[in-house]
Order: sequence, then C-alpha cells, then structure tokens
Amino acid sequence: MRADSSFARRADRLLRGAVRYRVITLTVLVGVISGVFAVAGADSAARWIAGLYALAVAAGYTIRMLRTLASGGLGVDLLAVVAIVATVAVGEVVAALIVVLMLSGGEALEDYANRRARRELDALLRRDPRYAHRFAGERLEDVPVADVQIEDILLVRPAEVVPVDGVLLDAAAFDLSSLSGESLPVDRAPGDVVLSGSINGAEAVRLRATALAADSQYQQIVALVEQAAGSKPRVVRLADRFAVPFTAFSLLLAGIAWLVSGDPVRFAEVLVLATPCPLLIAAPVAFIGGMSRAAHSGILVRTGSVFETLARVRTVVFDKTGTLTTGRPVLREVRPAPGFDATELLSLTASAEQYSSHVLAASVVQAAEQRAVGLQEVASAEEHATNGVLARVGERRVAVGKLAFARSFDRDAPRAVIGPGELAVYVTVDDRYAGVIIEADPPRSNAQSMLAGLRALGVRNIELLTGDAEETAAHTAGALGITRYRAECLPADKVRRVASIIERPVVMVGDGVNDAPVLARADVGIAMGAKGATAASESADVVLLIDDIGGVVEAVAIARRTVAIALQSIWLGIAVSVVLMLIAAFGFIPAIVGALLQEAVDLATILAALRAARVPRR
Repeated sequence: MRADSSFARRADRLLRGAVRYRVITLTVLVGVISGVFAVAGADSAARWIAGLYALAVAAGYTIRMLRTLASGGLGVDLLAVVAIVATVAVGEVVAALIVVLMLSGGEALEDYANRRARRELDALLRRDPRYAHRFAGERLEDVPVADVQIEDILLVRPAEVVPVDGVLLDAAAFDLSSLSGESLPVDRAPGDVVLSGSINGAEAVRLRATALAADSQYQQIVALVEQAAGSKPRVVRLADRFAVPFTAFSLLLAGIAWLVSGDPVRFAEVLVLATPCPLLIAAPVAFIGGMSRAAHSGILVRTGSVFETLARVRTVVFDKTGTLTTGRPVLREVRPAPGFDATELLSLTASAEQYSSHVLAASVVQAAEQRAVGLQEVASAEEHATNGVLARVGERRVAVGKLAFARSFDRDAPRAVIGPGELAVYVTVDDRYAGVIIEADPPRSNAQSMLAGLRALGVRNIELLTGDAEETAAHTAGALGITRYRAECLPADKVRRVASIIERPVVMVGDGVNDAPVLARADVGIAMGAKGATAASESADVVLLIDDIGGVVEAVAIARRTVAIALQSIWLGIAVSVVLMLIAAFGFIPAIVGALLQEAVDLATILAALRAARVPRR
C-alpha cells in the first residue's frame, strides 16, 4: 500500500513537471513521433512535423523577444530564433529539435531553481494574525481578523499577536521588538494604545478595537512592503549582458561563411554551433549549485539573480535589535546594597524569578546557572503582572521587579544609574532594599568579526538604522565601530534612507516586521529568519535560517564565488563555441554533427558550473 502511494506521488510529480515544462515535453514527443515516421519510411512527413513544430517554437520566442525589446530589455532569443529557422530552412530538422531542447532545458533549469527557493521560503512559519477572539456577550468566538469592527472587545491570549490596533482594558507587558525595534518588554496599562503586530506577554488581556484590520499598523506595514517591492529595479540576467556581442559576432561569421562559400547550408552549420545554450545553461546551473551550497550553510536564497546583485554589494545596512544584537536581555551587572554581597543577591533574585513568566526573569536564572550560583528553596511565589514577583525564599521575603514595586516595600529604594540600552531590576529582601540587577541587549558575540569580514570583502560602507533612542544607537554603533547610524527610525524612514543611498547595490539586514518594508526596497534584503517575523522573511531575498549574523559574510562570499564560476563557465562555452564556429565556417562540421558537438559544449559548461555547489577548500 505504501509502495503504491509512493508510486502515485512520483507519477503526480512527473505529470505536473511535464505540464509545467511543456516545451520540453512537446519537443521530446515530436522527436519520437518524427522518428517513428522516419523509421516507417515517411521521411517527408517526419521532416514536416519536426520542421513545423520547430518554426512554431521559433515564432513563440520571436513574440517574447519583441516584448522584451519593447520593455527596454535585451535577451539571447534572437540567436536562437535565427538558428532554428536556418536549420529548418536547409532541412536539418534534427538539429533544429536539438536547439529547441537545449533552449527550453536551460530555461527550465532557471525556473526550477527559483521555484525551489520560493517553495522552501514559503514553508517558513507564518506569524501574521488571521483570527481574533471576540466577545459576543459572555461567549467568546473566533472570527477572521477582517470581520473585527471598531469597538469590538477582543481577548488576546498569552504569546499571541495583537490582531488589530486597540485600547487595553487590562494591564500587560508586550514584546514590541518586531514593530519598533525595542529589545526589552514594554508595560502597558489600561487605556494605553497597543498596535497590531505586538506580541502579548504571559497574561491574557482584553482589548477594545479602535481600527479595522486593513487600517491597523501590521497591515500598513504589509502595504508598505508591497509598495517598496514594486519600486525595486528589475535585475538584468547575467546571460543578457553577453547577448548582443555574441549574437552580432555569430551572425557576422555565419553571413561571411555563406557569402564566401555561396552555400546557405554553411550559414546554418555555423549558427547551430552558435546557439546560446552556454549562456542559458551556465548561469542557472551555477546558481542552483550556489543555492545548494548556501542552503548547506543555513542560507536560503530566493532566486538565482540575487547572487548577481549580492556579489557587487557596496553598502550594507543593519537593523540593531535582534540583528546586530542578540534580541534577548542578558545580565550585565549585579549591584548589591550595603549588607548584601553579589552572590547572595543573585541567588535570592534567581530563586524568586524561577516563578516569573517575564522575559527578564529567564536571563537572571540563566546567569545564576552560568555563574554556578545555587538556587534556594521557594516556599511560595506570587507574580504581580507587569510589576514583578513576590516570593518566600527560605525564611526571607524577596520582591523582584520595577522601581515602583520595590518602593512599595522600601520607599527609600534609590533609582539606579544605567547606561544606554540597559534595564534595572530592583530587589528588596524583608522589605529592605537589597540591590539592583542590570540587564542589557548586547551585540552578538561575532558581530565585530562579521563586520570585519565584510570590510575584508571590500564592503566599505556600513550603516546602522534603528528605532531605538539616540543614546542606545550611538552606544551600539560605537561598540561595533560603525560610524554611520540613524536612530528613532520608523519603517518609512528606513525605506527613504535606503532609497537615497548613492553607493549601490545596497544590502539591508533585519529581522522584524518593522524591517519588512526596507528589506523589500533594498537591492538585496537579508532576513534573520531563524527567529524573525515572516513578514521580514517573505519580503527578503535571502533568509538566514540559522540565528548567526556571520551568515551575512558567508552569503556575500558564496554569491561572489557563484557569479565568478558562472562567468567562467559562460566564457568556457563561448570560447569553445567560437572555435567550433570557425571550423564550421570552412565546411568541416555538418549541421547534425554541430548540434551534437554543441551538446558536448553544454555538458562541459554544466560540469564547470556545478563547481559552485562544492565547498571550497580553505
């Protein structure tokens, strides 16, 4: 039964592939039918079938070529059309079919590479809100986000995404990192406005809708993504750059051979060897190899043409939170008050924080474990939402949380002096101020080495764009040696800045919903997709599936190597074709032999291009 199911799936995939790449399917089918007629002795019918089919394909390419020219582009279709028509005209229909097969095969390879990358990208986890929990009297119902009306009362459960803009009816803490770039949780009180795309904390809260889904923050960002993507310039295919000179040279050589020999067959014999298969095959095969090489390193590339732009990058722009920084608060300093030592303070704090669902609590517990600080037995614990946790640790009453929470136990608790990007967690023990825990969102451990790697690859222009405050942005930029930075940027501000940069191509690296528009607008967008929002991943050209910023350097290096191999393969194909064309110009290579030799050229081109899939030796 399982074998039958597996066979059915393979058959279904084969059928869908045959339909999608129907030119290849039809060419093989026409070749078989023509062969049957030829074996049966009906040579004339075989030639008519193959010739008319080849001319129909040539007509299709002619229409596409005219459309490309009308849009201001260039392509390699002209040479293919002339080669097909010439071989049919002189009766070399087998050679014509071989040209059609190679032409359609190269395009199928390119399409397959792009579709495979898109399929893997679409498989990433989606996070955009689609349903809302709406109160209908005392009953709760799930409705599509588009059905939510202004003044509806909604329930947002723990860790859920806020579906529409609204006003809070309960106090809660929200993760706004994907919207504003703020790395630490933000507390909101009843009456505060919360934007769609925010992520709720550990407590379920009620929300009164103040905007329709289409008018909410998340949807506005999605619209901005679409607008930015639409303004991105079209990438010229690598093969198109060689199309005009190669086509001109081939036609000139074929024309001279015809003129000198007086034999029109000579024209077809030269053009068979001049078919643009190396141009069409080399880049797609190299790009497929590059995609496979990148995927092996946890780097997902959307389309092969991304390599061309990424290989020429001159400016790289970074978001801060979750991109250059970890996006996860860590303990930076323990400041005990007189009468307490640092180990005791951390032990009491971590013991109490075990029972807190706040994101800051996990970093305190983790820091205690890393420092081998033992945790004490907790008799009871009570979490005060958005304020802190109160616990009985052994015989002592420990309160951990905000300054206001600490002052409810010791009114003289002092305000701590903190630096940019830092947050203070206050602690009281038996109603006495015991000290403060300082936490921060530090730069990634390999952020500096990653920036050095980019500079080693020749990228001199590096910039930081963030929604954080000026002090925090300046602190992070200074720590990483970045001289160009802009703070307090909204998504639209980032789009405008990237669009105005002169040193292009520009690569943008980000991870949150707020980065999605600028990722779409940049020449190449790179998303930290391992933990970033799907809106960022879907608008990006490259997704780092592993949460490692070093992938940016590797992506650029792989792109440069892939493009170099593609160019080498193209030049190899062109050089061999030119040599064979010169020989054919003197009448030493018949058309059918030339078509078979062109197959050998294609094979050599493919083998050369496949080097892009190998991991280079260090």
